[in-house]
Amino acid sequence: MDKLLNFLGICRRAGKLAVGNDVVIDAVRGGEAKLVMLCSDISPNTEKKLRKTIDESGVRILRLNRSKEELGFAIGKFAAVTAATDKGFADKLCELINNETGGISV
Repeated sequence: MDKLLNFLGICRRAGKLAVGNDVVIDAVRGGEAKLVMLCSDISPNTEKKLRKTIDESGVRILRLNRSKEELGFAIGKFAAVTAATDKGFADKLCELINNETGGISV
């Protein structure tokens, strides 16, 4: 497993990762989400629904170069979207995603 997926697993175990569409939207609306991450194979319809809420909030969005299956294996729950709810974790995830070609800004 790579560093990004390992760190996402750590975030999940620390309770600092919102997982799933509804949970992420609630975290964004509640001001808890610091970074939203979309899987590479998220459906266009799901992304469209999420984007409206996320874009209005100003939360940063990154697309992972990982599938839902890879993410689910790392965090123990199947989902196409996650959100870091801690600034320190979000900063480290941004670093891993951008520096290790783990994804792109969208």
